[in-house]
Amino acid sequence: MTLYFGNPSRTGFILRVVFPFFAAALALSLAAAGLLYWSTVKTDDNAIARQRALVELVVSQLRASIAHDQESVTVWDDAVKGVQSGNQEWLDANLGSWMKTYFGHDAAYIVNPANQPIYASVDGAKREPSSLANIWSPTSALVNDLRKRLRRGDRAGTSDRVLTIGASDIVVVSGRPAIISVKPIVSDSGEIEQAPGEEFLHIAVRYLDDSLVQELQSDYLLDGLRFSWTAETLPREAKSPLTNSAGDVLGYYVWAPYRPGSAVFTSIWPILSALVVFGIAACSGLVLVLRRRSLSLNRTQAAIRHLATHDSLTGLPNRNEFDHRLEETIAVSRRDDHPMALLYLDLDHFKQVNDTLGHPAGDQLLREFADRLRRATAEGDIVGRPGGDEFTIILHRTQDLEEVERLCTKLVESARHPFDLAGTQVFIGVSVGAALCPNDGKTAVELTRKADIALYSAKANGRSGYAIFNAEMEALIAQRRELERDLRSSLECPEQFEVHYQPLFSAKQRSVEGVEALVRWNHPVRGRVPPDAFIPLAEESGLIERIGEIVLRRACLEASGWPIKTVAVNVSAVELKSPSYAVRVANILMSTGFSPQRLELEVTETAMSDKDGAGQHNLAALRQLGVRFALDDFGTGFSSLGRLQQLDVDRIKIDRSFVHGFGSATGDEAIVRAIVGLAKATGLKTTAEGVETAEQSEFLGAIGCDDLQGFLLGRPVPAADIDAILAGRPNSVWRA
Repeated sequence: MTLYFGNPSRTGFILRVVFPFFAAALALSLAAAGLLYWSTVKTDDNAIARQRALVELVVSQLRASIAHDQESVTVWDDAVKGVQSGNQEWLDANLGSWMKTYFGHDAAYIVNPANQPIYASVDGAKREPSSLANIWSPTSALVNDLRKRLRRGDRAGTSDRVLTIGASDIVVVSGRPAIISVKPIVSDSGEIEQAPGEEFLHIAVRYLDDSLVQELQSDYLLDGLRFSWTAETLPREAKSPLTNSAGDVLGYYVWAPYRPGSAVFTSIWPILSALVVFGIAACSGLVLVLRRRSLSLNRTQAAIRHLATHDSLTGLPNRNEFDHRLEETIAVSRRDDHPMALLYLDLDHFKQVNDTLGHPAGDQLLREFADRLRRATAEGDIVGRPGGDEFTIILHRTQDLEEVERLCTKLVESARHPFDLAGTQVFIGVSVGAALCPNDGKTAVELTRKADIALYSAKANGRSGYAIFNAEMEALIAQRRELERDLRSSLECPEQFEVHYQPLFSAKQRSVEGVEALVRWNHPVRGRVPPDAFIPLAEESGLIERIGEIVLRRACLEASGWPIKTVAVNVSAVELKSPSYAVRVANILMSTGFSPQRLELEVTETAMSDKDGAGQHNLAALRQLGVRFALDDFGTGFSSLGRLQQLDVDRIKIDRSFVHGFGSATGDEAIVRAIVGLAKATGLKTTAEGVETAEQSEFLGAIGCDDLQGFLLGRPVPAADIDAILAGRPNSVWRA
């Protein structure tokens, strides 16, 4: 048979050039298509493997984090006392519903040494202790195993970060996969004796479906994530087995994996088809498309890595990333023999921002504070956010201790400036604790522990300040426990408490308008104990109510005959939240004959913000009696200029820290002027605390401040001296 192609020269060209060219182009296209398909499959497999490893890592870390969460409340003297007393309200507030609110645990149970349940909380609400039976079958083995280890004194696995042994596993609870973690409730001081194996046990439950699936899906971009009891999947779905400690597969996490290779292959298939038609010219387009897809994939992977290592709200390194960088910085510091420092920061009164203005405002505050930290630190320093209202800073190189102190001062001052949240000015503070390497520690664990101790010391000293670790701080913690014991004993001898009175002067006439009652504790051995040392301790330990009653009764008795308008008495938020507080105040006023209109109770904005609790009921009841209220320490904690109209008070007391800041570059004069102006506009009286110089006094009077209080005008003195002054004897006793 003869093939006819027409022109022989054209036929030759087709046979010699065109056909081989197209054949080569077709072969090249097929080879390229085959190579692309192979790379697509490999890329998809690698991406799926990474996603599967990510799911397994998250579940593994969740087991450790639940046990760590439990240790925040189970290694605690008060917890041991609480479970021994069986106080259900205390257990619920500290070991039950709080675990749901703060850590997201789905359930919490407490069993006594006989493994009998004494408390239960499910989804943040109290349940009958007998509800433990619903999970006892998978839990009993963990409980029995832990008790055996406790009896034989097994400490395997404990460290500076893991304080007690525990037992946990992945089990099936009521048809749902869950992590169950069991921890003993033990003394943190070691002063409460407990027989090994006879401890009360805390049981935490965290389900691994529903909310966890939603978290994984939103945080790690796992589309269509679901939990399945079987290995069956739909086409193009991936799965990761959920196994317990014995290696048994309980179920599977199933999702529609992101397949970067398939996405690339699908999008460039038209171009690959064009390669057959257009040959070599289309190859250039293919290279460009491949390049674009590769860059897109790299950006996506970089974004995923950033999400895994950084806080999504502030963009700062999260706890894991920060700890990693801390290890690296310490290693460089030791290698180069150059000191570095670790700072722990905790916002003061941040919870009140969320409670009063909402979580969006709280998130905005956190973002703005993170920006302030970035601006306050030097290039090369690392700012992190472990979570909540906590922040951390690594100073990779420090010249001396003074440099650390300067930065701490700068951070405290930065937090004191108001935050503008949706048109509302809010004032908070920050407490800072610092530790230096190598002086305070040569490992991350040791440095972190001591920075945390320093932070605790800063908070104990009144917040909105800083502390740098020293060896005395650890001893102070023990001394603080001793002081609490002494404080409890002193309440059996009320004569140890003395009330002093500091005058309140009119800014215009400089006449005595009233006095503020201030408690003093004369310890028989320690001597005079400063109020800032025992008042916060009394609030934390629940003793402030008894002390407050002593001070109020004595002030009413001693001041009943004084020719002054006002006697001011400080009221703790703890006292105000007591349902019986208004009744106690009324009884004291009746028994002493003191006029309610002359009594002014000084409260903080935190106490005033408790809109629906017992505090508001007490405020309303006392107002009906004629008692007046003053907003104390305005500007130091959570304070908002925009909320003054919403607060039912008669007076604002401007904190002494603003008055002391006059003349500096912090702009405190402008802040005080704004406070006084807004107070006048809303019909409130103002008192400036901490007036110590004539210049401060003149400025405050000039801007319209109503009353002044401070050492320039008069120091706190006993009642006998007040009697002498008001009787017309020498006035110099004010400044004694």
